[in-house]
Amino acid sequence: MVLVGYFITFEGVEGCGKTTQIKLLWEFLTARGAVVHLTREPGGCPIADKIRAILLDAENKAMAPLAELMLYASARAQHVSEVIAPALTSGNIVLCDRFFDATVAYQCFGRGLERDIITVMNDLACQGTTPDLTILVDCDPLIGLSRARKRIEASQGPREERFELEAMAFHQRVRAGYLHLAAENPSRFVVINGDDSIEAIFATISQHVIQRLPEELRVIC
Repeated sequence: MVLVGYFITFEGVEGCGKTTQIKLLWEFLTARGAVVHLTREPGGCPIADKIRAILLDAENKAMAPLAELMLYASARAQHVSEVIAPALTSGNIVLCDRFFDATVAYQCFGRGLERDIITVMNDLACQGTTPDLTILVDCDPLIGLSRARKRIEASQGPREERFELEAMAFHQRVRAGYLHLAAENPSRFVVINGDDSIEAIFATISQHVIQRLPEELRVIC
């Protein structure tokens, strides 16, 4: 029997709460016996993590949008090859904090790059790997950025704030892009109200996930 895994991605603007929610889902599924791989983009493996450091460093504010796009594609190609595709082939559940929808939202709607170019780059990098379910935690960018900046100030690690320093208009365009993508792909996207409590948001997410998991994976829940 050939096992096929299940690929769930989490998307949203800065500070929407998706990282908290994806960790809660990982704990929820793991506690029930599922083999779950939790990862993120950009990053997720040593080479892609090095590219992440370049992409999120505020000192690189002069980065050209096309160069930014190519770096994201490079990181994703390595991440898919090294982490995501092998995990799915092994029949695991993969939870990824951002994936190719983020590139469309940020680099197309946010930066203004042509979508056709982004589609080509995403197709090359993803190598046929597409999420089965995408959770969009929708949030007012004004609220999200406030949360994100508090997180950055409290962090002891690198100040990954290149996007947090963008103008509010940029983040509004990114949010609009995400909602546009959700409307284009209603069978894959689930849009969650990010203004609810952490507990309420997770209750909604976990319900959707259990309903959508394949039968052979759902029985564990």
